[in-house]
Amino acid sequence: MTDHLPPTPPRPPLPWQQGDAPAAASSPAAPQPPAAQPDPAPQQEVPQQGAPQPGPAAAPRQAGLDPEAERLRQAVGRVRTEVGKAVVGQDGAVSGLLIALLARGHVLIEGVPGVAKTLMVRAFSRALGLDTKRVQFTPDLMPGDVSGSLVYDARSGEFEFREGPVFTHVLLADEINRTPPKTQSALLEAMEERQVSADGVSRALPEPFLVAATQNPIEQEGTYTLPEAQLDRFLLKLRVDVPGRDAEVDVLRRHAAGFSPRELSEVAAAVTPDEILEAQRSVDGVDATDDVLAYIVDLARATRQAASVQVGASPRAATALLAAAKAWAWLSGYPAVTPDHVQAMLTPVWRHRIQLRPDAEIEGVSVDSVLTSVVRQTAVPR
Repeated sequence: MTDHLPPTPPRPPLPWQQGDAPAAASSPAAPQPPAAQPDPAPQQEVPQQGAPQPGPAAAPRQAGLDPEAERLRQAVGRVRTEVGKAVVGQDGAVSGLLIALLARGHVLIEGVPGVAKTLMVRAFSRALGLDTKRVQFTPDLMPGDVSGSLVYDARSGEFEFREGPVFTHVLLADEINRTPPKTQSALLEAMEERQVSADGVSRALPEPFLVAATQNPIEQEGTYTLPEAQLDRFLLKLRVDVPGRDAEVDVLRRHAAGFSPRELSEVAAAVTPDEILEAQRSVDGVDATDDVLAYIVDLARATRQAASVQVGASPRAATALLAAAKAWAWLSGYPAVTPDHVQAMLTPVWRHRIQLRPDAEIEGVSVDSVLTSVVRQTAVPR
C-alpha cells in the first residue's frame, strides 16, 4: 500500500494540505492513522500503513510553535504544493521526504517501475531550490563513480581529487539494489558522516544533504540485497504504489495538455537553503518528555521479544524513531512529541530494520504486521 499523509487537525487545511486521502478527525489531536483495531489507549487507533495520518489522540493539543518556527513550517509546507504540480497521488511519499530532510536523514523508496519515484525526487529537489544529481546504479558501477576518485594531472604532475555525484544536496540513487555491495558501501560514509575520505583527506558534503534511493520490489534477477548496515542508514523506507483511479486520470489529463516530466519548468523553489537549515535547527528544539522517551524504548524492546522476530529494533533505530517523530510533530505544528507522533512514524522508520525469523517468513508474516501488533500491545503513557 502507498504511504499517505492527510491534513493535520485541528487547523483549517492549508493549500498544500488539500487533496490528501482520509479526512481529518474532528477532535483536536496529534496526527494518528485510522485503523480497524483499537490501541490499548482509549479511543486510539494504531498505524496500519506506516505513514503519519490523523485520528483521535489521548493527549490534548499543546500550544503551537513560536512565530518564527511557524513561518518556517508554512514555507516548508509549500514544497508539497510545488511538487504536486508535477506528481499526482503521492502526497504521503512527498511528506516522507520532507520528514527525512528535516530530521537530517535519508529515504529508501520502494515501488514498481512507473509510479513517479524518480520524478518525485527531481521535483522535490527543484521545489527546495537545491542542486540534485542522479546516479543509475548498475552491476559495473565502481565506488569511485559515486564518491569521486584521485586522478593524475599530467600538467602538474600531481594527483587531484575529482568529486563524484555524491557532492550535491539531493542525491538520487536510482535502483540502488542493482549494484554490488562494494559500490553500495561507497555511500555509507557519505550518509552517516556527510563526508567523503580519499587519500587520507576528508571532504565535507554540502548541507543540507539527502540521499533518496529507489528500488524495485518485484524484480529480483540481477539485484543485490542491501547490507543491513546500509539499510540502517536510511531513516525511512517508503512504499509507493500505483495512485488511485482519479489521480491516474489526472496524470493522463496533464500529459494530454502537454506536461513534460523532463522539464519541470512549472515547479518553482518554495524555500531557500538557509530556510531549510533553519527549519532543521527548529526541529531540534522540539521537546520530548521522559514518558515519550520511555515509550520509544518500550516499543523497541517489544520488537526484540516478539516471537516472529530474529533481530529487533536497535538503540540506533530508537533514536531514528525519535528524530522522525520530532520532525513530524514540528510539521504538524506541535512544540513537543506525543505518543501519537511516535506511533505514526514507527512503521516507516522500523520496517527495514527488523529481521523476521525464517519460519515466520515462510508462514507469510510481514514486518508491518509485527510492528502493528507491537504498538497494540505496548502500554501508552498517559
